[in-house]
Amino acid sequence: MDKPVLMIVVPCYNEEEVLPETAKRLSEKLSFLMKNETISGQSRVLFVDDGSKDRTWEIICGLHQQNPIFSGAKLSRNRGHQNALLCGLMTAKALCDVAISMDADLQDDIDAVDEMLEKYKEGAEIVYGVRSSRQTDTAFKRATAQGFYRFMERMGVDIVYNHADYRLMSKRALNALSEYREVNLFLRGIVPLIGFRTATVEYERGERFAGESKYPLKKMLAFAFDGITSFSVRPIRLITVLGILILCLSALCGVYDLIALIFSIPFSFGLLGLSVWFCCGLQLAALGLVGEYVGKIYGEVKARPRYHLETLLHTGEDESPR
Repeated sequence: MDKPVLMIVVPCYNEEEVLPETAKRLSEKLSFLMKNETISGQSRVLFVDDGSKDRTWEIICGLHQQNPIFSGAKLSRNRGHQNALLCGLMTAKALCDVAISMDADLQDDIDAVDEMLEKYKEGAEIVYGVRSSRQTDTAFKRATAQGFYRFMERMGVDIVYNHADYRLMSKRALNALSEYREVNLFLRGIVPLIGFRTATVEYERGERFAGESKYPLKKMLAFAFDGITSFSVRPIRLITVLGILILCLSALCGVYDLIALIFSIPFSFGLLGLSVWFCCGLQLAALGLVGEYVGKIYGEVKARPRYHLETLLHTGEDESPR
């Protein structure tokens, strides 16, 4: 296999504190791989600015001017991590043979890139970076994260356990990904649907180098809910099953009421009030769930663009830095 052109795609949102160090380490990694003739000299790092409000884009422009190994893509406005990542992958698709996506916070082990490329050369089209442990997480985050993956699996979502968005994708896999037109993006669920030959690489996830996490608990819960409702209708089926069970229970209560009336057995009105409140709450929850699905259908039918690429900075092999 010829030396592949590698593009490392890094979505960025307000990452001015960590970006210089991230660029330094990625530059060293690419230089090492080029020196060992593992990858082509045309390989690049593509930073994708997701409408940052700080100096992130200014830093990306400076890095590009200093060293053509750095490319930059700027979205017209903030569109969220998944859309920024997709923009980077679709931009990289025309510029490389293989792309690796990772976060900008340096929590993903950059040295795992070497093993990912080995798996690619062995024939894998998609290589998932999988955390070997969660020792660096708090007990609460570890429990919620593990619960998230298990719950997603039980809801019927095909997802790789302990895998986020640190992965390698070949050009063939990227072309296949481009055929998925969902507006409601959940790439962790979409990529496994592609198929092709896959492999996994385990790595230790470190602490964030600098800055604050862009995924607080509120966003993590919203992300999980989007993933479930985008890939599974089991929640609606569970509501249907629960409705049938309540109907059967109501029928039994009706029989009990009739027997109580005939034989003058005392009846608890507190139980009746509780059951009414329970059914009202269930109905509202069911309506909200159905509304969430309808809202997603509404978004898909409108088919609005998932992002707009405002600026692309890229220097090819035969070009001089701009």
